[in-house]
Amino acid sequence: MSTLLKLLHTDITTLKVDAIVNAANNSLLGGGGVDGAIHQAAGPQLQQACIPLRGCLTGQAKITSGYQLPARHVIHTVGPVWQGGHAGEAELLAACYQNSLQLALEYQCKTIAFPAISCGVYGYPIIPASHIAVQQCHDVCATHTGITAVYFVVFHEDIKLAYEQALGTLKHSG
Repeated sequence: MSTLLKLLHTDITTLKVDAIVNAANNSLLGGGGVDGAIHQAAGPQLQQACIPLRGCLTGQAKITSGYQLPARHVIHTVGPVWQGGHAGEAELLAACYQNSLQLALEYQCKTIAFPAISCGVYGYPIIPASHIAVQQCHDVCATHTGITAVYFVVFHEDIKLAYEQALGTLKHSG
């Protein structure tokens, strides 16, 4: 059975999935955008759980409980800041998806929801970022059958259009 890759235009903090991914900063202690929304919705226990994790390197991922979220877990990953595309950003962004999915598999998460990692204040251009996201999730799930659904959760119309294009390209290539 193949993994369902699906686009959702909604608030990631409302999803009842096994894991949502937090586009975190290196401290893991909360910030703006998706990170701030997840921390606020999860409650103060999330920040308390992140303190002993002692941060996270760009491209890596760490996991906590979801606390007051409908999701069972929060997988925190730190995307790269866009520096023009010549500082390993694509590889680091790909690693965010790979490492998040690996943690999901380790914790028996069958359903996972991703925001558009690095596409907010970190400035990653949405079209290449969406293609990396879709391709990485497709590739990992093609070789690991534990994940049944991957949701790409978008909040803005321009990001939704980029993900629709990326998912369409994937369908036409294989």
